[in-house]
Amino acid sequence: MSSKKETLIIDYYSDVLCVWAWIAQRRIDELNAQFGDKILINYHYIDVFGDTATKMQEQWAQKGLYQGFSDHVVQSASSFKDAPVNPKIWSVIRPTTSANAHLVLKAASQTHTPQDTITLALNIRKAFFQDAQDISDLEVLRLIMSGQGLNYEAINNAINKGTALAALMNDYQIAKKNNLKGSPTYVMDNGRQTSYGNVGFRVLQANVQELLKHPEDEASWC
Repeated sequence: MSSKKETLIIDYYSDVLCVWAWIAQRRIDELNAQFGDKILINYHYIDVFGDTATKMQEQWAQKGLYQGFSDHVVQSASSFKDAPVNPKIWSVIRPTTSANAHLVLKAASQTHTPQDTITLALNIRKAFFQDAQDISDLEVLRLIMSGQGLNYEAINNAINKGTALAALMNDYQIAKKNNLKGSPTYVMDNGRQTSYGNVGFRVLQANVQELLKHPEDEASWC
């Protein structure tokens, strides 16, 4: 009997406008670098900033609205050198929704390679957090795609046909069905282990290592 271990699937849910997912980017990169083909990260999206105006009114009305949220985001990222944040985001540049970016990413996943889509997600996040571009604007997203050399016509076709939207709605519905709390969320071991929020790399690393090595006749350690 072969002793080859199965690839560990990690379902990763994030919102492109979430600063904690921006901070987690370096950890995702390091997981891929350390574990290679032992893991497979499936990228999904969750609705946290689907309607930012309502979010600000409901959660930040008593804390300075957009400026208060901007201050919070800048401060949250200040100790993470790999996650620079432009102080103009939210205070000056105020995306209306993350859904357009998520839609484009689902379309790219249907028309391009996984690595192309991963790079596009990173470029979209960089455009917002570093360059203070409004990534809710479809023209901004088009320019990001064009700058990466992607086939915009193919991506737009997937959007027009509704296949990208269907895939995005599936992500949102699964996240809701499974009561995922927010962004970022890591789901491992066929849903038996869920980690949410600002999870340190060593915690993620230890969890992955344990799941990769546990014997087949044992229950998941968690």
